[in-house]
Amino acid sequence: MIPIGDDNTASRSFPFVTYLFIAINAAVFFMQTQGGEAFTRQWAYIPREFLSNPSDEAVTLISSMFMHGGIAHILGNMVYLWTFGDNIEDRLGHFGYVLFYIGTGLAAILAQTAFNPGSNIPNVGASGAIAGVLGAYILLFPQGKVRLLTQAGIVYLPAIAAIGFWFLLQFTGILGSLSQKADTGGVAYMAHIGGFVAGFAVALLFGRRAKVA
Repeated sequence: MIPIGDDNTASRSFPFVTYLFIAINAAVFFMQTQGGEAFTRQWAYIPREFLSNPSDEAVTLISSMFMHGGIAHILGNMVYLWTFGDNIEDRLGHFGYVLFYIGTGLAAILAQTAFNPGSNIPNVGASGAIAGVLGAYILLFPQGKVRLLTQAGIVYLPAIAAIGFWFLLQFTGILGSLSQKADTGGVAYMAHIGGFVAGFAVALLFGRRAKVA
């Protein structure tokens, strides 16, 4: 199921921050394709290296959020960000949304680090921050409906069902990760869960009172 849109009729502002994030992700991905493995190794977040030398590796906490592992990875993330990010930006305000996005991205990275602190695998992707967007969306727009592209065509589902199914997949992935002892990479499911929980918590504390800024 691929989300291709939702109801934006109540939006009160233009989501230029969401579009800016999409543009930055695209630009950094292009730089990755040009820089190759050396670029990825330098700017990706690597838990073991960060814990060994946090001052030198601190920049990777941010740079890694705008990197991706391949064309399918970035396209999937950007579709989710385009679908759900504008609503959260509208509710939190532009500046608040920037803080929210970076903050939930950091929470996702820390959750993955706590899950596997000794990993030497580069961590990249906007998935953690976007999971935060989903966590906030499910609380702030519980009545929202999402258009999904499926094998049967375009279908409409309540956002709470579509995002709930996504969250269930993350728990299934975690169970699979626990059965693998090798540090072989793959999907950072704990980062997704950490970002989602952080986004939900921020929306619970501040989202309902937020105004457009």
